Amino acid sequence: MIRPSIRPFKKRAAVLLSLSIATVAATLASPVTAAPAAPAAPKAAALTWTGCATTRYPTLQCASLKVPLDHDRPTGRQITLALTRVPHTAAKSQGPLLVNPGGPGGSGRGLAGYIASALPKDVAAQYDVIGFDPRGVGKSEPALDCGAGHFTPVRPDSVPRDENTEQANLERVRSFAESCQTKHADVLPYIGTVSAARDIEVLRTALGAEKVSYFGYSYGTYLGAVYAKLHPARVHRLVLDSVVDPSGVWYEDNLAQDQAFDARHKAFLAWVAQYDATYRLGTDPAEVEERWYAMRDAVRETPAGGKVGPAELEDTFLPGGYYNGYWPNLAEAFSAYAVTEDPKPLVAAYERFGAVEPSAGNSYSVYSAVQCRDSAWPKDWNQWRADMWRTHAKAPFMTWNNAWYNAPCAFWRTEPLQAPDVTNTGLPQALLLQATEDAATPFEGALSMREKLAGSALVVEEGGGNHGISLSGNKCLDEKVSAYLKTGRATDATCPAQPAPKPAPLTRAVPPSAGGAALHGLLGFRG
Repeated sequence: MIRPSIRPFKKRAAVLLSLSIATVAATLASPVTAAPAAPAAPKAAALTWTGCATTRYPTLQCASLKVPLDHDRPTGRQITLALTRVPHTAAKSQGPLLVNPGGPGGSGRGLAGYIASALPKDVAAQYDVIGFDPRGVGKSEPALDCGAGHFTPVRPDSVPRDENTEQANLERVRSFAESCQTKHADVLPYIGTVSAARDIEVLRTALGAEKVSYFGYSYGTYLGAVYAKLHPARVHRLVLDSVVDPSGVWYEDNLAQDQAFDARHKAFLAWVAQYDATYRLGTDPAEVEERWYAMRDAVRETPAGGKVGPAELEDTFLPGGYYNGYWPNLAEAFSAYAVTEDPKPLVAAYERFGAVEPSAGNSYSVYSAVQCRDSAWPKDWNQWRADMWRTHAKAPFMTWNNAWYNAPCAFWRTEPLQAPDVTNTGLPQALLLQATEDAATPFEGALSMREKLAGSALVVEEGGGNHGISLSGNKCLDEKVSAYLKTGRATDATCPAQPAPKPAPLTRAVPPSAGGAALHGLLGFRG
């Protein structure tokens, strides 16, 4: 069953906000140091923008920015951030609007053009929309890349049903953590959310702006909240879409995510059951679920196309938890394998949705470096094992897959920080947007963030399950974002979700992305 929607959200929020949010203690094997306070950033040199236009974004410009590797030693080693900009065209500007797609590890350079073109022209015209690759990411230098081949198929089964499978997975993640340490020991202590937030302040000074606005998705909501905590007087507008729970960074957030993804996967299977005439997998969601797990058992015995074992199968269907526009393609691949015994569409779906792209070595390396540095993770594998089996019993779809994705943190040698409390009473009003059935950032996280950002407004997409919901075609949501960016004012509101997709004509081929998928190609999966 799908997790029940929260009606009305204001009543649910009132209940949750009346509760104090306790700090969750993680098991520590090494000392935890507090995130450093943020002194004023040194004045940065003015940026030099050069044209880097594309056919789609003809006014796009590029620049690079030097920032200190260690902000506590501003005259020491410098690193470089890669930037893009779509400049304002209105006579009166509201200043820079920094945009971030999440991750951590997501490249933000491509997001500037997308946001500038997706906003109404009169709104975009008021801002210099600026994308940036955070430290360690993409075209920024140095860029992390810890472990070539870490996701090479076919990996061991993610669910460790025997000791050999568990040990094989442990060896994979331990090797990855050690490779990161060997290759990047000099920079890993400075790859984290607090350092990235302090980079934003250097960027603000380089832009010559008294204040900056910020628009972040997913993990980008946490990065924006941390920047706002460090420099509340420097924030003009703050838009946070698909909100990270700042109270669970990061081990607890991932456990909550496991259960939400399981619910979203069940929603996909129920959708497949509605279209039995197309997919021939049954009319009962429970029957469809049984067939999905039978497919998982089958590829454990014989990986589809020699590429898709159970771990790769989970990777393939995981994006459906982020965006239901992928459901028709995934259902077709499922049907072809389970009904007609044709593995080719499943392999094609894996190559489109699940296979690691060339840049993913970088993005996953930064993901790991940030999450393992930001806060303490359990170092005792017995705790992981107990927590994962307990969660797996309720949410088998991706609990163990997600565990192995994050497990390098159990072996990370860089000392963790203490995640900052982002509670903030010194901000102008912030705008939060959240779908009630979002799997990657469950709804309760938005309520937690709203409590911490005094005076913020929460716009809820009731019944929606996609991740990254604004500027993706929901007129109600998009109008509220535009109005807020114009005026800085917003109120709590509810918007209806967009309709679920319909089956596409069966082609036995995977068509290119279109429509709302464009944004989801920019968003950082997993956070």
